[in-house]
Amino acid sequence: MIENGAGISWARRLKIRHLESFLVLDEAGTLTQAAAHLHMTQSAMSHWLAELESVAGTPLVVRGRKVQLTPAGHLLKRLAVNVLGDVSRTGREMNAVAAGRVPRLNVGSVWAGIAGGLPEAVGAFQRAHADVAVAIHDGPFDNLLKGLETRALDAVIGVLDARAHQPGLEHEVLFDDHVALVVGQGSKHWARSDALTFQDALHEQWVMPPPGTLTRIQMDAFLIEQEASWLVPRVETASLAMVQALLHTGDYVGVCSESMARYQASLGLFRQIRIDSSIRFGPITVMWNREHATATLQDFIGCLVAHARARN
Repeated sequence: MIENGAGISWARRLKIRHLESFLVLDEAGTLTQAAAHLHMTQSAMSHWLAELESVAGTPLVVRGRKVQLTPAGHLLKRLAVNVLGDVSRTGREMNAVAAGRVPRLNVGSVWAGIAGGLPEAVGAFQRAHADVAVAIHDGPFDNLLKGLETRALDAVIGVLDARAHQPGLEHEVLFDDHVALVVGQGSKHWARSDALTFQDALHEQWVMPPPGTLTRIQMDAFLIEQEASWLVPRVETASLAMVQALLHTGDYVGVCSESMARYQASLGLFRQIRIDSSIRFGPITVMWNREHATATLQDFIGCLVAHARARN
């Protein structure tokens, strides 16, 4: 058997052809049928198997009318499946790169983008690009932009501001969004049959984004306009999951983008509060580095633009 110190040396004698042929043998069940599949004589197949068992240092099959894998054979089969899968996947990825595509996209998005057509865009994109994985990263817009600068992210979905006009950046406006006020199933107002207004919620417990975020800046300006600058939130969080949990289990009023409010309302999780004046959030845009715009990224942006505009 293979000693601990020989864990690498034995593998150096192993060839991809060994692994491919071993899987053929396991599937065929007999040396004769495996030899036929591989266009070999039975004696050559027997010689090949003996060579492979010599490399492994232990029997891999029990010979009979139908070969059966030994415990070592099962281990080699697992290795063959994993290695050949990696080889095949890497080959597809290398072909994609050679064709100007990439095997993976990293996309950063604020809440508004996630609720404004991003899931549908990912689905449509992957139906046409089954070999491309898409990683979605959410978080504060400032953090996402840093990821774009360091090339950790291929594209970022956020609010259009002066940073979108930095040298080297391209952007495409997806839709215009607003700030919304919402309650969840934990609110005493959830079951009301009439419209819920800002005045109804003014003296409730509020959950707001942290100071300095765009949503909070817009919300604070609205409160000044409504002569309610005295309102102090009971909870401050940038986490959508925490907002959902608080509004579902407690008597709170929340603040989020209107696109997210509509999306959560469609799931039966949020109910929007009616306000007389609109709280503008700003244009939601997708941004990317001009020099790093692969054909794959351009296809993804095309899907994103189409679905965001259709939804909003």
